[in-house]
Amino acid sequence: MQQPTDNTGKYLIFNLADESYGISIQNVKEIIGMMSITTIPKTGEWIKGVINLRGKIIPIFDLRIKFSMEPLSYSNRTCIIIVETGSGKGAAQTGIVVDGVSEVCHIKDESIAPPPSFGTRINTDTILGMAKMENGVRILLNIDQVLGDREVLDLGNAA
Repeated sequence: MQQPTDNTGKYLIFNLADESYGISIQNVKEIIGMMSITTIPKTGEWIKGVINLRGKIIPIFDLRIKFSMEPLSYSNRTCIIIVETGSGKGAAQTGIVVDGVSEVCHIKDESIAPPPSFGTRINTDTILGMAKMENGVRILLNIDQVLGDREVLDLGNAA
């Protein structure tokens, strides 16, 4: 049986298409504007490549493509959120391309509902919960699960 967790905390809210998502601010290292991305051959479509950020090679992933959304040309609002996933020796920094960042907000655990059940065919492990806010629902992501694919981990650890 899964232990209840307290998800109260600050979340960075960002946009993809017409939806708002949030990730724990504890995972966010920085937000940067779009920059030149060096592509890596023979990787998944959502793996955009790598950037050189102050001498460190960071793998970059496009969440629109990962979430099966229509790809979009990058604009002046498009940005890269540098996140840290994993812990200890397994920790890795990666970048996720999002349409834009809107705010940082404090969300209390009582405002977070569990992910909806879509049956056994749809995996909701990537969703931490659904934050009920005044102006709608924010999908809170478990970024470790979103970026937990074996291919992602291998690319992050290689960088």
